[in-house]
Amino acid sequence: MRERGHRKTRVGVVTSDKMDKTVTVMVTRRVKHPKYGTYMSRRKKFHAHDEKGECRRGDKVRIGESRPLSKTKRWRVVETLEKAPVI
Repeated sequence: MRERGHRKTRVGVVTSDKMDKTVTVMVTRRVKHPKYGTYMSRRKKFHAHDEKGECRRGDKVRIGESRPLSKTKRWRVVETLEKAPVI
């Protein structure tokens, strides 16, 4: 599912919300091994811009590609899919 234009989107889980207006999102994808055919999990962390500061650790979010916002930020939080349970 693409937003306007041809920007990439990813779904992941927030692993850190300690920064101001920035969250770290862990995106997990499953890839097939080229030789053995088994499926493996591959993980990557992205820094995403969270303008309102609503995301908390454990939330499932959709992030979308954007222009460079800082040295490491190239993604924005598009929507929160699931809120983490409050302990």
